[in-house]
Amino acid sequence: MGLFHIISMIIVGFIVGVIARFVYPGAVHMGFWMTAIIGIIGSLVGGVIGGLIWRSPDGKYHPAGWFLSIIGALIVLYLYLNFVH
Repeated sequence: MGLFHIISMIIVGFIVGVIARFVYPGAVHMGFWMTAIIGIIGSLVGGVIGGLIWRSPDGKYHPAGWFLSIIGALIVLYLYLNFVH
């Protein structure tokens, strides 16, 4: 995992987190890093959901697309706001 991969993961995580915050009802006050972390973890959760629904033929982890990443970020955002924050 190179530096470019880490930077792109942060950028994509931030975009997914911003979309999840926009879709989530009510005001969500978070900074850049927390939004990016919610998006990154949400993408991982979306990948797990995608792997449960559509099995990969080789049995390996399948990365989530944008839609499942946002769904995963919404789940993580809900858990964060209701149980951690």
